[in-house]
Amino acid sequence: MSLFLLPRKVRMTKNGILCEVGEKRVYLDPKNSDASGINFVSHAHSDHLPSKNGGIILSSIETNEISNLRGFKMKNHVESLDDFSLVDSGHILGAKGLWFDDIFYTGDICTRNRGFLKGAKIPTCKTLITECTFGLSEFVFPKLDEILKQANELISELYAKGIPVILMGYQLGKAQTITQFFGHWGPLYLHDSVKDMNSLHQKFGVSLNDGIGHTEAEKNGLLEKKPWIMVAPMLSGKNKFVQDMKSKYGAVTVGFSGWAQSTKFSFGRRTDYSFPMSDHCDYNELIEIVSKSEADQVYTIHGFVDEFAEDLRKRGINAQPLLENSLDDFT
Repeated sequence: MSLFLLPRKVRMTKNGILCEVGEKRVYLDPKNSDASGINFVSHAHSDHLPSKNGGIILSSIETNEISNLRGFKMKNHVESLDDFSLVDSGHILGAKGLWFDDIFYTGDICTRNRGFLKGAKIPTCKTLITECTFGLSEFVFPKLDEILKQANELISELYAKGIPVILMGYQLGKAQTITQFFGHWGPLYLHDSVKDMNSLHQKFGVSLNDGIGHTEAEKNGLLEKKPWIMVAPMLSGKNKFVQDMKSKYGAVTVGFSGWAQSTKFSFGRRTDYSFPMSDHCDYNELIEIVSKSEADQVYTIHGFVDEFAEDLRKRGINAQPLLENSLDDFT
């Protein structure tokens, strides 16, 4: 019997999303890898990595190596399986969605090209499981060229005053695109944690300018010679590293986050300056994903799940949040 004719169940469990197709059990980004099934890990951000091994773990080779760098070594790791297709999700290096049995799970996804990251292409499917981190209509991001122009103008103004600049974004993903977009400014320094992650990206062929780690730069007195630019993780203004960089060198912080787009969520604007640049789809792009998928059933996860599902239903689309205890059967 074809897999497409077998009964299917999609549900949220305490261990994450479980898809059951006949006797096959597929966990999508589980909290713990399950020994009884196939475990798909979409990418290596910490909120998507399992904390324990068990069963087969399916992911890209990049996700496997980044996971290892972050302290979780995958056992029984495979890069491919029959009847499963890994689809580039455009989120970070190695990030994938999963297409199987006419189900497409997006993982975290972005359809915009951003430097070395190419936007995701959406396969058609019957069941779509999509993230909706920015699933409110207020989250419509400016064009990337506009953001880069404004950020470069700001850096130029600060440099003209001899002020060093710290560009902040998530250590994995955003920090590497920031390095690529603004690495032409110099001298270039990198927070030590970003330097390690950049080196792994370079190993996989990503073109990033080399920078000196912040510990080495400070030890050798290089930060005294201003201005300079540094790429660092997104850190609170109360963080000791940030306070030291401000008090010792008069550095200014510039953050890059999709949350900077909103007036409601102030945590997206905790740096001196902020720009709405994200590794996720904005609202309009999420709508476009659903449209291109041509799915009969849409499940929303991660983010504004209720609001986005309701918006989709208003558009005549069969959509619902995928919450624990929710269950649908397909034949």
